Amino acid sequence: MLLLLNDGKTYQEIADFLGVSLRRVAYWCVPGDPDNLETLEDGRKKGNFKKATQEYRELLLEVVEKEPQDLGYEFGRWTGKKLSEHLEKETGIKLSKSQISRILAREKYVYIWGKYSLEDKQDKKKEKRFKKN
Repeated sequence: MLLLLNDGKTYQEIADFLGVSLRRVAYWCVPGDPDNLETLEDGRKKGNFKKATQEYRELLLEVVEKEPQDLGYEFGRWTGKKLSEHLEKETGIKLSKSQISRILAREKYVYIWGKYSLEDKQDKKKEKRFKKN
């Protein structure tokens, strides 16, 4: 691919010639000087490209322990989407709600909806009469 690119071929011409997708050609045709092999080294694989830094994860764990109202929100419970939006405002890092959920799961957090009970609203006398019938 690089030799064809060096010969002046376009990405589309290379893709057609090799029978591969245009996207694949664009991925592998990294910019660089064909006469200097070091400039052609693929730097994309170096390092850890996780968006969620250690500081981000620590902030997430701090925030999830707080009530949303304490931070000025009107809603009563955190969701993955709401956590993502809040942390994007704080850090500038945008993660999806599923990424937030995976981080919380790794940290042994689970999301449980509260079970509402109406026992205190029940009339015991009416309940007994209903059960007899």
